[in-house]
Amino acid sequence: MTTTALELAPAAPASGTCCAPLVREAADPAAAADLARSFKALGDPTRVRLLSIVAAHDGGEACVCELTEPIGLSQPTVSHHLKILVDAGLLTREQRGKWAYYSVVPGSLDRLGALLSEAAG
Repeated sequence: MTTTALELAPAAPASGTCCAPLVREAADPAAAADLARSFKALGDPTRVRLLSIVAAHDGGEACVCELTEPIGLSQPTVSHHLKILVDAGLLTREQRGKWAYYSVVPGSLDRLGALLSEAAG
């Protein structure tokens, strides 16, 4: 006679539940999709560096012309990465003449930080 893993599993609690109840509200589908887009955008080290550089500038704003040299990539490639950060809701873009200026969306980093803190706690 063979024994399967299913037969060796402990019996479920008498109450009919197998898991602890939620202690806080979980993310709804729309919020989860927004957060996933932000985390996906930050899944690339170049984009993390760009966000960090913009946030470190005086006033939390930087011109695209100030971002190509520290990253070491061409302006079109840097602009592509910046567009992804804008689409993810982490940066805003303002056109001033021929240059684009980027700034961190107020509260966007705090929102991600709070989510990570909650998950760790």
